[in-house]
Amino acid sequence: MTEHVNHSANDSANDPVFIAEQEHLSKTYQTLVSMQKSIVARMEKTAATAENYKRTMADEATSNFASEGEAQETYIEYANLNSVIDALNQSQQVDAEKLSNIELLKPQPYFAKVSLQFKPNTNPKDIYIGNAGISDDSYHRLIVDWRSPVAEVYYNQSNGPTSYEANGRTIKCDLKLRRQFDLSEDTLNAYFDTTVAIQDELLLRSLSQQRTSQMSAITTTIQKEQNEVIRHEDVPALLVNGIAGSGKTSVLLQRIAYLFYQNRDTLNPEQVYLITPNPVFRSYIDNVLPDMGEKNPHILTWKEFADYVVPEGRVFNRIHTSLDVLKRIDEAIKDLKFTENDFRDITLKGVTLISANQINKIANRYKKVPAGPRLITLIREELEDRFESRLGQMAGTAQFQDEVSALNYNQQLALFGEPAQMDTEEQAKSYTLTYLNYRFGEARTTIQLNHWVRVDRIAKRLLSIDNLSFMEWLYMKIACTGLCNDEARFVMIDEVQDYSPAQLAIMARYYQRAHFLLLGDENQAIGNQTSTFNEVKEVFETYRGSIEECFLMTSYRSTPAITELFAQLAQNNSGISISSVQRSDKEPEITVFANETDLENNLERLLKENHQATGLTAIVVNDNNELTTMWSKLQKIVPADQLYFITDGSTLPDHGVLLIDLSLAKGLEFDNVIIPDADPQTYPNNDLARRQLYTAISRATNTVSLLAYQKLTSLLEGVNPQ
Repeated sequence: MTEHVNHSANDSANDPVFIAEQEHLSKTYQTLVSMQKSIVARMEKTAATAENYKRTMADEATSNFASEGEAQETYIEYANLNSVIDALNQSQQVDAEKLSNIELLKPQPYFAKVSLQFKPNTNPKDIYIGNAGISDDSYHRLIVDWRSPVAEVYYNQSNGPTSYEANGRTIKCDLKLRRQFDLSEDTLNAYFDTTVAIQDELLLRSLSQQRTSQMSAITTTIQKEQNEVIRHEDVPALLVNGIAGSGKTSVLLQRIAYLFYQNRDTLNPEQVYLITPNPVFRSYIDNVLPDMGEKNPHILTWKEFADYVVPEGRVFNRIHTSLDVLKRIDEAIKDLKFTENDFRDITLKGVTLISANQINKIANRYKKVPAGPRLITLIREELEDRFESRLGQMAGTAQFQDEVSALNYNQQLALFGEPAQMDTEEQAKSYTLTYLNYRFGEARTTIQLNHWVRVDRIAKRLLSIDNLSFMEWLYMKIACTGLCNDEARFVMIDEVQDYSPAQLAIMARYYQRAHFLLLGDENQAIGNQTSTFNEVKEVFETYRGSIEECFLMTSYRSTPAITELFAQLAQNNSGISISSVQRSDKEPEITVFANETDLENNLERLLKENHQATGLTAIVVNDNNELTTMWSKLQKIVPADQLYFITDGSTLPDHGVLLIDLSLAKGLEFDNVIIPDADPQTYPNNDLARRQLYTAISRATNTVSLLAYQKLTSLLEGVNPQ
């Protein structure tokens, strides 16, 4: 049994530990305030100095070009001033990062403390853990980052002899004390001492809070099984199998923050991609990483991914395909041989830069190289060289040099960063080349993305397919040309069960060097194109060689009664653990009405009750055809300033009543959920409807109400309707 002691401010007068911890907090907070003032003053001084230098540069730019000699002196002065400004900018960057950490810490300087004894018969060392790490001006570590190696003993280990890994070494120690804090700025409200794992006190407080329009970080309440995912070793593919409410998305975001910390010298946000199920979900998670002091990675939906890789204006009559067709493409590519008709001219704005015939001649010079990505790479590299050569020739012509001369002062500054000085032929060509690179940038993209390869014609010849689906076209292009993003190092796919095996195979091929984190719940596969976890494993075993799996089987989101209800709908609920958090536990309300008037009256009653209880109430509709009808009903019941219709481009409100389609509700959570269509027509007795109902019910944290007209869906047999 876990030993647990709760000490609050009410007991502080007689508690020397509370007094000592309050003194430590006050001292730490004052140090943060003092450091903040010092850094702000230094940054203001640096900014003023840099501004003076920039003003000097601007004055030189507009006045000192009267003669060639004055111009030369001005360019030298430019270089010197730029060097000074660069140094000032670097200083500002260091200070800005430290200031950002202080601002992140001030609302809650730390949330935990561990006391570690590193050698026998020595005093334990107290280590305070916060959302960021920071040292004082004497380089004494005030607070350690929650992602640091030593912090793992707080999240994952029992009191007593333990160890952690740091810089390739195993550090042994004795964990004497684990202490959690409830504090705000410089005020200590309570502390909790525990002997094993993490006590639920802070978790309870977090879960009892009202839901807001955006997700919050779970740094202070990470549980052991969640921590195992967050700190999991880097592997080619990691599948996280988690039930509704187990914190999958929170874990995903904490994992990203952890990776940024572990690879802080080599990994930047541009190398991380997060594939989200819908735009509403993206806005919901948008602040989590910035609130932890990290920048967001690329966050995109499947549609946005597709729009990026497909040439503008290209339309497909079909979208999907099967994994078997993709395997056929891989086999067919082995026998591919290019012909001139497989290429198209590279043109832009009426100018043919490189013809298809020229491309074919390049290909013919590499007859010993099999058709495929390697040959395409060789051709593309030569095309890029020819493109640069062609731009170089054009830069020497009067036509394009005159276009540069016609640019006004502001246009020149925007394009060149300085006024264009075209006194010599060399200068004129240099500025004109920069201009042409900008003007013909789309042609460079055409070359780089291999849009000069006629994928449809190749597919028709190899596969006898006249009308490629989008996925067939994209996979053919990847297999044929090697089209990929080789800069991505990590790709995270949330709701992985909602992608078909073909979609997953395409992403695995496209992000060819990336490691994947895949999170999902088979019970929430509510679309037409989905994957079982066995299919997910098959895809990534094929394209990554191996895949590891972690499980999150404890649900924290909902009250135990709500969790019990949706757990009954799970395909295999034997492993589901209902968190024993103690919160107000109103039983789910399931009601069948003989007529629609009674149903609507009850809906109005529920909305009034939920409004009095505050929080966010979601009416989750599974039948898109009923959205308009339901909206009309709600407009008669709910004041306009408290009612929201959620669509793809919406952001969630902090409170009120919202109407939302089930597909957009995925991944979100609400204080109160009303399901107004729990009837056999909307939720028939089949696996898809079962998963849809599981998903809808599990959006609720505090209350859920299911309403049915005349008859309740048979999926809820055994549950007594009111």
